[in-house]
Amino acid sequence: MRAVLADISTQRYLLTAIAQKLPRGAGKSVGWGPGGILRLTEDAPEPKLPQAPGWVRLRPELSAICGSDVGLAHAKLSTVLSAYYTESRQIPGHEIVAVVDRVGLGVKRVKEGDRVVVDVVISCVQRGFDPVCRNCAAGMPNVCERFDQPGISGCGAPSLGFSLIPGGGWAEMVVAHESQCFPIMKMASRRAVLTEPASVSLHAALHWHGNGERAVVIGPGAIGLLTVVALRRLHPDLDIAVLSPNEFGSDWAMKVGATRVLPSGPAAVEALATQDGGRILRPRMTKIPILEQGVDLVVDCVGSPDTIDLGIHLLRPKGMLVLAGTAGRQEVDWSLVWKRELTIQGTTDPGPEPKLGGKRTTEQVVEWLGDPSYPVDGMVTHVFDLSEWKTAIETASKGPGASAVRVAMRPNSDLPLVDS
Repeated sequence: MRAVLADISTQRYLLTAIAQKLPRGAGKSVGWGPGGILRLTEDAPEPKLPQAPGWVRLRPELSAICGSDVGLAHAKLSTVLSAYYTESRQIPGHEIVAVVDRVGLGVKRVKEGDRVVVDVVISCVQRGFDPVCRNCAAGMPNVCERFDQPGISGCGAPSLGFSLIPGGGWAEMVVAHESQCFPIMKMASRRAVLTEPASVSLHAALHWHGNGERAVVIGPGAIGLLTVVALRRLHPDLDIAVLSPNEFGSDWAMKVGATRVLPSGPAAVEALATQDGGRILRPRMTKIPILEQGVDLVVDCVGSPDTIDLGIHLLRPKGMLVLAGTAGRQEVDWSLVWKRELTIQGTTDPGPEPKLGGKRTTEQVVEWLGDPSYPVDGMVTHVFDLSEWKTAIETASKGPGASAVRVAMRPNSDLPLVDS
């Protein structure tokens, strides 16, 4: 089977991480170069259906490149999380639209030939654990306590796309449990492949209780843009400002429903004070001023020390900062969390939501994607054959520099893409 394999043995990972620090961009592509973390193989083992009811084999139609995939290629993922992502050999790809190729015993939800999108989280139920852990029992499988235990699934990670046995979307085949599959009929491929990041963004937006009138989204990448879409659907009258470093991101932010665009960095504080009022406090020996009478919500979709610090400075007392960007070790001054009694909310994989009546975010997003007014057309800016995987990763890594929002690959070029 043709697949892109990730080898994240300690030696390869450290060598790639060191190469990222070389001057003037030297070594930036080493993660997908000779001896790097990623390589294309023609003889990856085909994933087998687990010996349990409810499993299906899928042929990916499109599989997109997430920010975490880019982080993997550049060896910039948190080593702490390796406790959950236990396998040193993986097949990436967790944003998947696929065709059901084969059904196993007892499958009722889908049939062969169905087109589906995949909720990639594998929790206690899919792993075959009985009784399930307390989080799964409480309706929170996205924070399952057994993500490191494969069970019958064979998956030593929280989800598909980080494991070798069930596989991932950067391969000709991947297996999933039928409970993870959502039929999409004739939905356009480039819309459908956005299901997983849109579900993550909806989950991030739902952390906020809606107490206030102003929100800021930091970062106009795919997750940031899809967060704007979710906030606009949930709170039609909310003032949503997007912090964007370039015209490409600014144009996209306005296209998907932002109220306005602000400059990135400390200039955002000045702009909000000028446009909305509010005093600016200037601490000694720091570069970011504090916005008195700040905003109610900040969703940081970048996750760097600078953006986290900025988000804290933008919030009003009792405001909420949702961290939807990359996880990792961050050096941030948290003083305002104490002084202003801020709520810092991490966010991860989607799942059932009390605010949606227990409906899974994936199910809600599939409904939204079926609505032509859901403004995501054109967000998949590039599509490459799996054989062009290096170019695909380079394009995704450049982001706005390559006029890219979401980049996707076609693992099975014989499967026709469905157009809108």
